[in-house]
Amino acid sequence: MRKIVVVLFVAIALIAASGPAFGVDEMNIPVDVLIIRPVALVGTVLGTGLFVVGLLFSIPSGSVEMTANKLIVAPFKFTFTRPLGEFDAVSEPGKTL
Repeated sequence: MRKIVVVLFVAIALIAASGPAFGVDEMNIPVDVLIIRPVALVGTVLGTGLFVVGLLFSIPSGSVEMTANKLIVAPFKFTFTRPLGEFDAVSEPGKTL
């Protein structure tokens, strides 16, 4: 198992280091598919679980909709509705997905 983790980190490092050689735009899609989307999917699942636990606090305070938007809707949109390799919508604070 340890060897797999080391090989994975080496592969990620090689991909990240080769970015300037291939151009940033060309590397966005493979990095997005191999790293960012799976991590975002895990974040969506964890956010949903955290939302369920947080209902104990958000129902009495009346903030269920805001909590759902932050913990479920935003990660879902980032994972499933954003075009592959497109990170500009995330980095611009006023822009929504």
